Amino acid sequence: MKFASLRGAGRHRRDGRLVVVSADLTRMLGAESIVPTLQAALDDWSGVETSLRELYERVNAGEGSPFDPAECLSPLPRAYQWADGSAYVNHVELVRKARNAELPPSFWTDPLMYQGGSDTFLSPRGSIPLADESWGLDFEAEVAVITDDVPLGANRETAAQYIRLLVLVNDVSLRNLIPNELAKGFGFFQSKPSSAFSPVAVTPDELGKHWRDGRVYRALEVDYNGQPFGRANAGVDMTFDFPTLVSHAARTRALGAGTLIGSGTVSNRGADGGPGRPISEGGVGYSCIAEQRTVETLLTGAPRTPFMRVGDRVQIDMHDAVGRSIFGSIDQQVAPHPLG
Repeated sequence: MKFASLRGAGRHRRDGRLVVVSADLTRMLGAESIVPTLQAALDDWSGVETSLRELYERVNAGEGSPFDPAECLSPLPRAYQWADGSAYVNHVELVRKARNAELPPSFWTDPLMYQGGSDTFLSPRGSIPLADESWGLDFEAEVAVITDDVPLGANRETAAQYIRLLVLVNDVSLRNLIPNELAKGFGFFQSKPSSAFSPVAVTPDELGKHWRDGRVYRALEVDYNGQPFGRANAGVDMTFDFPTLVSHAARTRALGAGTLIGSGTVSNRGADGGPGRPISEGGVGYSCIAEQRTVETLLTGAPRTPFMRVGDRVQIDMHDAVGRSIFGSIDQQVAPHPLG
């Protein structure tokens, strides 16, 4: 199944109006007769799943009205929890190399994860507000899962049973604010503003053979200012799969329905096992500017690619084997936002 949350008024203003979207993302049917919002559906998944699947069959048979991703909020416009992992240790290793920091051996066996802000997600076709270009605005293209209720202490096999949906993510980061925040020893806050998610959330079965081993084996396509920037395969070089990340998050707490767990920046090694190469040089590129800057630093001694400025645009998408967008694209442009 595929779901989206449309902009609405009144009680739908914050959480959107749930619609079921056709497999090819061309048509939709409102789900109000079954459940008003995606969060409400996740709160009662076992009770509404059959009815939602019947609606999905109807929209795929040609019922409904045209679907416009520009009218979408993030599938969960706000969530009870957004926890982002760092499942691609290649990315972490590269970033640490750039600042001459050794990678602790535990990073290969124990996932990194932080709890991000989840009260105000950006819309997938809206702007990225930026008050100060010196903050070092960066995009981070990721995949995330949305869970049902997950019991405290769930192991990997148990956690896998509670993954209900997948989405793409633009985990917006302010790179130049990160060092001082981490130096305080208390984690990210100001350096991690609101993120955006793909227009559509999909059930894992929609990915067919490309969802296996708790990973999504498709290229995550990133275009920056109209040029190909990243085509890393989200299933390759993923050290920790999604059930492992969910289990990690649930080690000491139960997770509520609607919890979002991110993969971290998707990153592939180069064909020779070293740092990846830009698309222009025959590689699969990168899923964030910071990784490209890191590779530039390792190769030339200094970064060349600047972080995002007002007017810059990023597009994040993923297509199936016949070229159809699976989630709809995140398409955002940086816009000035005055402080105060």
